[in-house]
Amino acid sequence: MDIQVRWRPFQLNDGLPKGKGLHKMEMYHEKFGAARMAAMIPQMKEVGQTVGINFSYDGFIGNTFDSHRFIWKAREIGGSALQDKMVEALFEAYFEKEQSLGQPDVLEACADKVGMPKEVTQALLQDETLGKAQVEKEKHDFRTKWNCSGVPLFVIDNKYQLSGAQPVEEFDAIFQQLLLDKE
Repeated sequence: MDIQVRWRPFQLNDGLPKGKGLHKMEMYHEKFGAARMAAMIPQMKEVGQTVGINFSYDGFIGNTFDSHRFIWKAREIGGSALQDKMVEALFEAYFEKEQSLGQPDVLEACADKVGMPKEVTQALLQDETLGKAQVEKEKHDFRTKWNCSGVPLFVIDNKYQLSGAQPVEEFDAIFQQLLLDKE
């Protein structure tokens, strides 16, 4: 079975300011509530450590739209492989290094880390319209088609949908069904 991952744009808060933005925990408390965050953080840290992710909840969060343009462009020039590397670099910057994805220097560092050509990176940084229409369309279409109201949302073979963090067994059951469907 050939499996490729395609990352789709989704913004938890598209009204955040560009640049450094707001303190991450203040935004999370406002969006999800302090009690929910108090329960989520220890669980997220514990689960993350089992797969080598050291979640940190300090730092800031700015508007992430430009990061989605970088993710889109990575797929355009390097397919799923480069797109996945870009997403991993952005996740590390945000979730582990407490960097705001609303800051151009953070986006540039992530692009450099994954080997995106410098001229492509500079074009994205200098021209905010580059990829804007494509990302907006994809964001709208995916949200509408799959009724996507949160992340993660996994769509498998354009047929099966899993929402939220799921155990491996859920994915395995879908992959087994896909194999049966192909017989």
